[in-house]
Amino acid sequence: MRSRWARASPPTVGWELQLKGAGPTPYSRTADGRAVLRSSIREFVCSEAMHHLGIPTTRALSLVATGDAVVRDMFYDGHPAAEPGAVVCRVAPSFVRFGHFELPAARGDLALLRRLADFTIARDFPHLSGSGETRDGDWFAEVCTRTATMIAGWMRVGFVHGVMNTDNMSILGLTIDYGPYGWIDDYDPDWTPNTTDAQGRRYRFGWQPRIAHWNLGRLAQALAPLFGEVAPLQAGLDAYAAAYGAADRANTAAKLGLPDAREGDVVLMQRLHGLLHEGEVDMTLFFRGLADLDPGAPSLDAVADAFYDPERRAAVQPGFDAWLRDYAARLAEAHEPVAARRDRMHAANPRYVPRNYLAQQVIDRAEAGDASGIAELLDVLRRPYDDQPGREAFAARRPDWARTKPGCSMLSCSS
Repeated sequence: MRSRWARASPPTVGWELQLKGAGPTPYSRTADGRAVLRSSIREFVCSEAMHHLGIPTTRALSLVATGDAVVRDMFYDGHPAAEPGAVVCRVAPSFVRFGHFELPAARGDLALLRRLADFTIARDFPHLSGSGETRDGDWFAEVCTRTATMIAGWMRVGFVHGVMNTDNMSILGLTIDYGPYGWIDDYDPDWTPNTTDAQGRRYRFGWQPRIAHWNLGRLAQALAPLFGEVAPLQAGLDAYAAAYGAADRANTAAKLGLPDAREGDVVLMQRLHGLLHEGEVDMTLFFRGLADLDPGAPSLDAVADAFYDPERRAAVQPGFDAWLRDYAARLAEAHEPVAARRDRMHAANPRYVPRNYLAQQVIDRAEAGDASGIAELLDVLRRPYDDQPGREAFAARRPDWARTKPGCSMLSCSS
């Protein structure tokens, strides 16, 4: 099945290659420029998984173990240890980020800022016509709408980036820099996978749309010297809000199996999110299982495997019963065949995502000398929306042992 969420690569005249972990560069400050195997596997697996989920992303061309030992203090707690090293070759039409424009702006180097903007537009946005502020405004607006599309994709599948600073935001709207990312197991809008973000939770799952908007505001601030007035930049930020709102409504309709999203459907989804959080319900399993709901006799039996705690399920049962009745009534209004609804939901709600514990199992095997798990996991993740008989273990909810295990619950920027 080809997902409706798959999208073509952005216009480009070529591809850039980057070696991550190959050693110091002129831009690596005092760091050693090396990478450890665990973080390299995580980037390799997740970037490919995101591509097949239909979410704009950089990709991975190769993963090579170096045989060298790399010393890292995984949790910055004063306990460094040697780990196996690796190099990932990652690929994208461009690795230009928002931060690239902030640097010359902060230095007051407007000539360099102008050159960088002209270069980026000419190379990566050749379809833009016009000149001067009209072209620049159209460019910024497209950056904003591409970013909105990317973020909406993250929210649809439960991906949490973990470090959404401006240096980790692609000018092409691609998911970039897979560091301490994570995947939502039990639905929690306040969850962050990043140990260094655990207190403030700035980059929590539910805040990602607003953080992206904030980052675009910083990009607009950096580009402001190129404009005579702020109106084109404000128009771009408004375009982000409109594009994200439209994408979020489309996600709501698709995830619930509706032909379109009405205002009441948005409220229905908001109610569901509250119940999922309160009941400690697995996001991926719930939405996938919801496609099998019998509207004539709605019950939680279709999503029973999505609950982590029987006591919490019992506590939210009345709320879910009421929600399911309202949802079934809405489905009846749509007057669509059950098969059409199921197909729509299966195309939007993946069965397989690179859950944190799955990645950690592969990492543990690779560090012990067995790298075959990488290919096994990737083979499953290349068809995330298809039911794959015999591979049900890759779709199971997070086991109890993974709830607090390093690499499965929280990670650091060196992870």
